[in-house]
Amino acid sequence: MQRATRDDAFLVETCVHAAREAAAGISHRARDLSALDWQVKSRADFVSIVDHEAEAKITEILLTAFPDATMMGEELTPGSTIGDGLTFIVDPLDGTTNFLHGYPNYAVSIGAMLGGVLRAGVVLDVARNVTFTAAAGAGAARDGTPIRVSSVTDPSRALVGTGFPFKHPSHIPAYLPQFARLMQSTAGVRRAGAAALDLADVACGRFDAFWELMLAPWDMAAGILLVREAGGVVTDLGGSPLAPSHSGVVASNGLMHPWMLAQLHDGA
Repeated sequence: MQRATRDDAFLVETCVHAAREAAAGISHRARDLSALDWQVKSRADFVSIVDHEAEAKITEILLTAFPDATMMGEELTPGSTIGDGLTFIVDPLDGTTNFLHGYPNYAVSIGAMLGGVLRAGVVLDVARNVTFTAAAGAGAARDGTPIRVSSVTDPSRALVGTGFPFKHPSHIPAYLPQFARLMQSTAGVRRAGAAALDLADVACGRFDAFWELMLAPWDMAAGILLVREAGGVVTDLGGSPLAPSHSGVVASNGLMHPWMLAQLHDGA
C-alpha cells in the first residue's frame, strides 16, 4: 500500500476537521430533537436547521483551507458542477430522517475530487463517533486502523445492504423483484437509511455488498473511495465504473460483484 501524498493527506486531515466540527453541532442539536422544525423538501425527504448549520460550518472550514475550491453540498449548493479543479462533495447530514427521529444511524460525508478523480473521502458516523477515511492509492481506515472488504463468496452467507427508492416511487416496480431475489438467496438484507454509512460498512466488511437504484453525488462520493481503497468495487447498475453522480450504485467486496449485477437484472 502506498502512503498518501502530502497534498492528499492534508485533504483528508482538513475533511476530518470539518466533519468533526459539523458532527459536534449535530450532536448538540440531538439533545433536544423536539425543538427542531422540519421542512419538507419532497415526499418523505426532510431538512432542518441542523443540516444547514452543519453544511455552513463545513463550507467555512474547507474554503478557509482551500479558497479556490468548489463546493457541492446537498443543502446549500446542490446545483454546483464537478470541474477539473478541487471540488468538495458534501452531505452535511446523511440520514436526516433517522436523526430527526433519534434513530442512531446518520453521518457527515465529505469527498474531495481533483481533476475529476476522487482524492480523499471522510465519513463520520456521528452517533457512534467513528471516523472512516480514505486517500487515493493509500488505503482506507476506521479511526486510523486499516480496513478491508470481506472475503465472502457464497451468497447464502452474504449480508447485503440496500436503500429503498423512497424519493423515486417510479423505481419501486423494478426494485421489488430485486429485493425479493436478494432476500431469498442471501443471509439477509438490511436497510439502515444512510447510504454513506452503508458504503462504509462494505468497506470495513460488515456488508458484503450494497445496492440502491438512485443516489446523488453527495450520498456516494466519500463512500466510493472508501470501498475502492479497502479493496472493493463500485459500479453503476450496468457494471461500469462509477464517479459521483445521480445514478444507481452497486458496491461489493469485488468477489460477489458479477453475481450481484446478475441478481439485480434478472437473477440469471
